[in-house]
Amino acid sequence: MDMIELDGGHGGGQLLRSALTLSLCTGTGFTLHNIRAIRRKPGLMRQHLTAVNAAARVGNACVHGAELGATSLRFEPGRVSAGTYHFATGSAGSATLVLQTVLPALWRAQGPSQLRLEGGTHNPLAPSADFIAQSYLPALGRMGVQASMQLLQHGFHPAGGGVMEVQVQPCAALQPPSLEVRAPLQAIEAQVLMSGLSSGIGLRELQVLAETLGVDPHPRNVQSIRPALGPGNVALVRVRHGDHVEVFSGHGERSVSAEQVGARLAGQVKQYLDGTGAVGEYLSDQLLLPMALAGGGAFTTHVLSDHLVSNARLIEKFLPVEFDWQPHDGGWRVTVQA
Repeated sequence: MDMIELDGGHGGGQLLRSALTLSLCTGTGFTLHNIRAIRRKPGLMRQHLTAVNAAARVGNACVHGAELGATSLRFEPGRVSAGTYHFATGSAGSATLVLQTVLPALWRAQGPSQLRLEGGTHNPLAPSADFIAQSYLPALGRMGVQASMQLLQHGFHPAGGGVMEVQVQPCAALQPPSLEVRAPLQAIEAQVLMSGLSSGIGLRELQVLAETLGVDPHPRNVQSIRPALGPGNVALVRVRHGDHVEVFSGHGERSVSAEQVGARLAGQVKQYLDGTGAVGEYLSDQLLLPMALAGGGAFTTHVLSDHLVSNARLIEKFLPVEFDWQPHDGGWRVTVQA
């Protein structure tokens, strides 16, 4: 088996998850050293370990070093098997990141798969379940991936307890995407999710978003989550251009006012709207891997993140593709070629 030596000293959990995904899709094993060395708590945390174990189950892999706190890992993939799987982080660790780790391997499998994932569904440093359902999966769908998600229970940090179910159909071949021209703006909508907290907090966040972005501030756009497994607050803004949707999230936290949460979120949205790129910062990073598996594609974006650059360089180690990015109309044009 071919093996690749990787150094995770300059990145976080994204490098590990991308390596796991690519290993499953290519049959190439890897050893990753200095896992999350730049983080305050280096090594594998619970959500990373869940992603490793999920990848190992889906890919019948042999793994060495899969322990909490481990800073080195050896992963030797086997044959990917379609099936019914249940993965739980056992905490508020992100269930959506576990999903993104195994999803590409499952759409390349020989039959349909069903996933039940438990953990955090709305985490500050991970794509929300709303982003997955409304932005990420539809973008993949336009490439030919047939996958759907149902959110059965919200899970907020630190209590967790969220539940998602996902169905994945096999995909014979991906279509390279072309997301270079932003379609006319169709709608901007806001929603605030509250769990175990006063709805007044959500109304204040919504008012800031209304004043800044012109969204509807009606109280019906504040949703109280029941049962409330723990305190949680997420403000969401959906921006639709044609059939493309970007989802932005702002998370409430202690010692941060509702007005600050709303203002920060509005700033994210305005940065995207003020640019000309078709794809937002977070989706642009997550499109790299399916584009590489498709063997081509291009998109424009308003910002070139460190995450995107490091992810692209990792993908190039596993697949015979080359990424390129060039300044374009005040932003960037990103391409991949086999």
